[in-house]
Amino acid sequence: MNALLLAATPLAPLLLLAALTVPALRGRALALLWIAPLPGLACALLAAGGEPFIVYARVRLTLALDHPSALLLGAASLLWCAASVYVRAYVERDAQWRFAAWWLPTMAGSLGVFIAGDLVGFYLVFALASLPAWGLVIHDRTPRAWAAGASYILLTVVGEAALLAGFALLAAFTPGSSLAIADVLPSLATAPLRDLAIAFLVAGFGLKAGMVPLHVWLPLAHPAAPMPASAVLSGAIIKAGIIGLIRFLPGDVTPANWGEVLTVLGFVTAFWGVAIGITQRNPKTVLAYSSVSQMGVVVAAIGMGLAHGIGTTPVSAAFYATHHVLAKGALFLAVGVAAVAGGRARWLVLGPAVVLALGFGGMPLTGGWLAKEAVKAELGSGFVGTLSVLSAIGSTLLMLHFTRRLAAAITEDANARPPAGMLLPWLAMAAASMAVPWLLFPGAWPDVLTMAALAKAIWPVLLGAAALLLLIRWGDRLPAIPEGDVIHLARRVIRAAAPLGDMLARAETLLRAWPAAGLALLLLTVALGLVMIGS
Repeated sequence: MNALLLAATPLAPLLLLAALTVPALRGRALALLWIAPLPGLACALLAAGGEPFIVYARVRLTLALDHPSALLLGAASLLWCAASVYVRAYVERDAQWRFAAWWLPTMAGSLGVFIAGDLVGFYLVFALASLPAWGLVIHDRTPRAWAAGASYILLTVVGEAALLAGFALLAAFTPGSSLAIADVLPSLATAPLRDLAIAFLVAGFGLKAGMVPLHVWLPLAHPAAPMPASAVLSGAIIKAGIIGLIRFLPGDVTPANWGEVLTVLGFVTAFWGVAIGITQRNPKTVLAYSSVSQMGVVVAAIGMGLAHGIGTTPVSAAFYATHHVLAKGALFLAVGVAAVAGGRARWLVLGPAVVLALGFGGMPLTGGWLAKEAVKAELGSGFVGTLSVLSAIGSTLLMLHFTRRLAAAITEDANARPPAGMLLPWLAMAAASMAVPWLLFPGAWPDVLTMAALAKAIWPVLLGAAALLLLIRWGDRLPAIPEGDVIHLARRVIRAAAPLGDMLARAETLLRAWPAAGLALLLLTVALGLVMIGS
């Protein structure tokens, strides 16, 4: 049973994709988009901790699901299911099949990363979660979408190349023929090029997770992509980077100094996301920078766990990221609903959105509060604890700024009503982001359900709300920072650095031809895998 669920998780979307190629089945396949993630949800509920499914015994190509992966797989499956219902109401009917042609392979890769148990399989599904998403970003075919897609695929190919280099070093370190992650990682501790391999892994996974300065694809891609695509890009797909850091940098083989590096990078990312996010006006861009900030907190928690040898960090960091999957995915769906919700219907958007927004700052009794409690062992004391509190204040400020921009985006037509296909997925995800953390909280309830703990959690939220008043009063004095921030500075530097600028421009043009670059990486990986299998 476990083997069937593990295999069905990535295969169900791919089988539905195959059905799209048959004109007679296309309409039915589109109607069944929401079913494709259900095997992943069943897998998360029933197959966690079970025996791995060995696909090819000689080099141990395997599918497996541990506790941290199960948390993220279950949340991602819920989001993909809700967003797939949303697609049917949001995307133009004539364009749905084209959208689904990119949607389904991206879904297969996004869910597959949580169950891949070997280097070749993980790289293939990681690439599948990344490369087809280009088609989602450029779906509207506007100049803005094309530009965002070009930047997205350029950075994606760079990240894939870094990851491939890291995996190649891991395979070279391993004395036997096994490519299973569990068999490859022990040799990392004593490998001669250990730090180089870790650097490649941090770069590849950090880019996907949105770590500064590799974060720029998020604020470029999210505003350009259709609403359901933005939801899964921010909610589910960036978690491929988080599960990569958790799985490939275990505490027993990763040096503590790399934990310190991740902690610094994480907090820089957390504060950068807030600082740039409060200057934005587009609610989707604000959410994108909020995702940058929140992933910075997760990376910092992973880093502190590595630095101090905290064995519970993989589960606690995955739980924090699980809340982000649900709540951030829901809020992206809310932006689309707001555009067609007038009159009293507006409160079906603003009411839950405010609650979810405050949750990111740690508002007591919300899912976000439980997420922050889960990483208290990593981020709850000393100087790092102070930084964590400041981050919570900043998150509250940024998310309340988002609710203001969301309110401004609500339609002025008092008679407008959102279609059920958009409203119900939004409300379902909002409810899930509140309920699921209560069901899965990995901590001790007596430690969090105390008046002292509740009082400690509320004051950063109050300070963040007070900071919003200052932003309203003087926010118009903040500089207008373009979406993508540092990428614009980099482009100016490149243009000024001729002839180096000409060389880099040609390289960018080459990498923008994503099918050639992306397929080359995939084919190279397959070839390496076949060589290893045959040797």
